Amino acid sequence: MSDLTGAYRPFLVVVSTGPRRYREYLFAAMAPHYRIHLVNTMEPTWERRYLVGHTVVPSTDLDHVRAAVDGLTDVGPIDGVLSWDEARVYQAAAVAEALGLPTTPAKAVWRCRDKHQSRTALAAAGLPQPGFALVGTVDQAATAAAGIGYPVVVKPRAAAASYGVALVAEPARLAEHFAFADTATVPHMPDYDQAVLVEEYLAGPEVSVDSVVVGGRVEPLFVGHKETGYPPYFEETGHLVSHGDPLLSDPGFRALVQDTHTALGFTNGWTHAEFKLTPDGPKVIEVNARLGGDLIPYLGMVASGLNPGLIAAAVACGRDPLIEATRDLVAGIRFFYVDADDTPVDRVEFDPTALPAELDSTVVLAEHGAVFSPPPRGLLSGRIAFATVAAPTAQQCRAALDQVGAALRVFPLMTANAP
Repeated sequence: MSDLTGAYRPFLVVVSTGPRRYREYLFAAMAPHYRIHLVNTMEPTWERRYLVGHTVVPSTDLDHVRAAVDGLTDVGPIDGVLSWDEARVYQAAAVAEALGLPTTPAKAVWRCRDKHQSRTALAAAGLPQPGFALVGTVDQAATAAAGIGYPVVVKPRAAAASYGVALVAEPARLAEHFAFADTATVPHMPDYDQAVLVEEYLAGPEVSVDSVVVGGRVEPLFVGHKETGYPPYFEETGHLVSHGDPLLSDPGFRALVQDTHTALGFTNGWTHAEFKLTPDGPKVIEVNARLGGDLIPYLGMVASGLNPGLIAAAVACGRDPLIEATRDLVAGIRFFYVDADDTPVDRVEFDPTALPAELDSTVVLAEHGAVFSPPPRGLLSGRIAFATVAAPTAQQCRAALDQVGAALRVFPLMTANAP
């Protein structure tokens, strides 16, 4: 099928969506150039305007996704299969692989999802990363932590979005944080006998790198400098992202990004990788086989003009992605939370007279009457609002985000029992 210019519009299957406020920009970019068919567990709502069709499945396990795609017999050739949902990237890769479409092999995508497999592959390649141990009980965790040396990080083997990840400074806190990591779960996460990693804590700032990979060649596009809060947890409270970051012109760092993907067997698609910039040099934290969350690719687009939706769709369909930056800015995001657990919210507003000129957007997440808690109880669900800005420098971005924070107004819900 062609668009009004006569150009062929590839048929792209997208598995799952993610929250509208975090992922709609991808659909909006792709829809004019691709015929999108959505496979998901619910009827489309906001997605409908971007789709040529959809299939509702009982679940997004591999058998159901495969059956849904096999049922698309009347649409002509399928050009690509794509997912940016951590719990569905493996299914998308497996279906694409079975159809002979461009993808990283499903086993390599799972190697990224399973952080123990990732660690093992990186260790075999001799790449710099934290010391680690896979454990199944708190006693095994204690033995591993003693061998690695406190402080340590405990994390789920295959969760997402820093869920279940905590810094443990002393043995007395290990059991509590082991239980948090051991019970963390996301859809389609296997029931492992050994489900927790104990890792060496690495000092230094953490950065993320969103890259496009074609034929095994990695092209880093955006670097994000992560801001975290609510220790000992690693809640991501904000990011500063740019295409012109000095790390992207550092030959040693670029070689590490390439070697990391090679070791994991990642050959085609988009990745979101994380590194710690330690006093001994950068070390690999993890590689996710998807676009970054928290609007990081959107920030990269605002900063550079590169379009992540079009780039990811092109690679999924075997087309050459357009990688040509048109801007050189820094874009930032900050997430906002309530101060106390179990806070009922009447409304959240930003004072328009107090917002900075660098503002890109303000988004209120809290709905009237909803109850919020800050991390660790709230984590992603604890966010009541966020804002994005763009400026020539990181310093200006931080100042603008501080100004947005000062303009935030949170009105608690007054109950009948309130004084």
